[in-house]
Amino acid sequence: MRTPHLELAWRPREGGGPRAAIVVPRYHYGAVARNRLRRRLREILRREVLPALGAVDLVVRAKRSAYAAPFAVLRGELAAAAGRLA
Repeated sequence: MRTPHLELAWRPREGGGPRAAIVVPRYHYGAVARNRLRRRLREILRREVLPALGAVDLVVRAKRSAYAAPFAVLRGELAAAAGRLA
């Protein structure tokens, strides 16, 4: 599934709860910017997305435009995507 700032891939899994992986490519940005984006995505996943999902493996890959996206926009995209998965 693709959104303007993210790409999501998922696969059902046997037992347990949801798991998530975050991929933030370099795109000529420094470590500080990559880590900031990774922390934002991890917090959104922890608070809003993972509690709503069942047993699934989820991979979230940031696009180049995600570096400049506000937190609220990223949260909206991930919440909408989680609603489609659930």
